[in-house]
Order: sequence, then C-alpha cells, then structure tokens
Amino acid sequence: MSFSPFLRLQAATVGVHAADQLALAALPLTAVLLLDAGPGLVGVLVAIQGAAWLLASMPAGIIVDRLTAPVVLVAAAVLALAAAVVALVAAVSDLLWPLAGAAFIGAAGTVSFVLAATAVVPRLVSPQQLPAGNARLELGRAAATLAAPFIVGELATRLSPTWGYALAIVAALFAVIWLAGLDRRAIAIPPSQRQPILAAIREGAAFVLRQRLLRGIALCAIFWNMAFFALWAIFVPFALKVLALDPRQTGAVQMAYGAGLIVGALSGGSLLTRLPPNVTLLFGPGVSAIAGVLLLLSTRMPGPILPAIAYFLVGFGPMLWLICQTTVRQLVTPPELLGRVNATIQVAIYGMRPIGALLGGWLSATVGYEAALLTVALGFTASFAVVLLTPLVRLRAMPAQVASAC
Repeated sequence: MSFSPFLRLQAATVGVHAADQLALAALPLTAVLLLDAGPGLVGVLVAIQGAAWLLASMPAGIIVDRLTAPVVLVAAAVLALAAAVVALVAAVSDLLWPLAGAAFIGAAGTVSFVLAATAVVPRLVSPQQLPAGNARLELGRAAATLAAPFIVGELATRLSPTWGYALAIVAALFAVIWLAGLDRRAIAIPPSQRQPILAAIREGAAFVLRQRLLRGIALCAIFWNMAFFALWAIFVPFALKVLALDPRQTGAVQMAYGAGLIVGALSGGSLLTRLPPNVTLLFGPGVSAIAGVLLLLSTRMPGPILPAIAYFLVGFGPMLWLICQTTVRQLVTPPELLGRVNATIQVAIYGMRPIGALLGGWLSATVGYEAALLTVALGFTASFAVVLLTPLVRLRAMPAQVASAC
C-alpha cells in the first residue's frame, strides 16, 4: 500500500512526540520510585532533558541546512529509538547517569526531528495548505502531551515506571518504520553552501533580526515562554497549598492544558484559513493574558474551575498562534535557511524557559504566590503588547512564499 509523504511524516511525528513525552513523564517517576532520588536530583534530571532543546537546537539547525532534511528526519527518529533503549536498560539496572544521558540524547533527537519536519512541510503542501498541514503535525504533539502523563502514571501505579520507556521504544520504532518508506528525493531541500559553523549561525540569527515579522515572533515567544514556565514552576505547590486542591484535582487542571492544545490543533487548520493572521497572532497571547487574570482571581475564589479554564486557554490560544507563526516562518524564510532560522527562534524561546521557572520559584518563595502570578500575567500581557507594537498587527494576509536564494 502506498502512502503519501505527508501522511508518513504525520505518522512519524506522532511516534517521535509520543516517545519524547513518555520518556519525559517516566523520568521523574523512575528517579523517585526506583532510584530513591530527592526533589533536587529530580530537578537536575528534568533540567538535563530540557537542556537538549537549548543546546542541541543550533547544531541541529545547521545540520538540517547542510544535509537534506529528510535524512535528518530518519537519523533523528533512530536517535530517539536508541535513547529509549538505553534509558530502559539504565532504568531497570538502577544506573542514574546513563539514564540522564539517554534523556538528553532522546530529547536532542526530538529537537532535530522538529526542525527538519518544519523545513520539509513547505515541500509537501501548497502555501495555502500550510496552516492545515502544520495543524495536523501539531495535533500529534498535543495528543502525546495530554496522554503520556496519565499512561505512565497508571503504569507506574500498577507495574513500574520503566514500562514508560518500553512504550517509548515502541513509539520511536513506529516513527522509524513510517520514515523508512519516505521518498526522500521528492522532498529534498537543496543544502546550503558550507560555511564555518559560527558564520552559519550568524547568518541564521541575522536573518531573524533583519526580518521584521520574525523579529516580532521571536520577541513575543520570549515573553510568553518566560511567563508560561514561571507558571509551570509554581502551579503545583500553589494548587496544593493555596487553592487546597488534592493531587487528582491538580492533575485534572493541568490536563486542561493538553485539552486546549488538542482543540487548537483540531480547529487550527480551518480557523486559520478563515481568520486574518494578525487576528490569530493577537488571539494567542491575548487569551493567555486573560488566563493570567483568572489565575490571580483564583486566589480569591479557590477551587479547580478558574485554574482549569485558565490552563485550557493557555493551551488553545497559543496552539493557534504556534500554527500561524510557524506558517509565517516557513513562507518568509528561504528554504536553505529554514533550519538555522527555526533553531535561532527555538534557542531564544528555550533560553527563557529556565529563567522563567527560576523567577517564578524565587518570587513565590520570597514574596508570595500572588506576586509570582502577577508576574505571569504581566509576561503574557507583554507578549500581547509585542504583537500590537510590531508589523505582526498589520499582517492581514499570509506573506508570499520566498524562493530559494541559491
């Protein structure tokens, strides 16, 4: 049976993100339940896994531009598979640091896959179909984000958290199988001219700074991600101590975020063909700012309802924003620069995440949860203001697709 290249890419995307989210959910449970790790060590392990998104993005972007992106897709899926195998062996053997290394390598594979997939989508669909195509890929990530914590939690309760890594192996193998039949010649992107590594990095970063739409997208994402990770760092203790939620209610609130992602991904393709891009780009950070206000109000009206609505909005609106801005990036960037441009924006985004988490934790510990939540609301509002103050607010139609400069 013959499958279209986009269907193969979509299936592989589901597999790679499922493997990544299963491993992410299994790591802290494995550390606590099997390796007797304390909260400090768990934080280090999760940080090691998250650091791959910051440290591997730029090298992966250069590789995507220097090689053909379809080759990178296959290599990234194989890397995710190998990392899941090593993680399973390390987990059942009580080997802490090999487990941490496997977490980093697996996340690096996911980083590489995401950058390569973003680069090849414009080769598979027309410019008019880009929003729908990007939405279909994001749906896989959203579903994995929603389902993985629940699945691994059930496995850890009934069997062992190491079963999360076993499922990650299956998911990564699923991705490899789908990519094995991909016609790599049909979607190959001409590789860019080889340059010294620093010169290649500068070229991608310079293009982002020079292109006004990309500059606005990057700045908006920086403020939003700093606020989001401040919220992520403080919400569980805030929910348990201030809102008096139990662990099950707290988890249900956080699952509302995944539900918002899925609804956004499902509706994104059709909504983005009907709405002007500037409306979507304003909507994402705008509803996030509203969510920040709802979280502040929840300190006066304890219970799960307001936080759940806030988390749903933070998933739904920004998912639409992500699909829209990804499409803009693909259209305004020459194909031979897509890897480095996407990596530059990704580094800016993920560089702010640990800063946001540290800021949220410090404010809640020293000043109080309300001050930390106010900072979250202000960060989301700043991301909304960026769209208002940049050319993004005037983007009433998608830009024309830029041809290769080679």
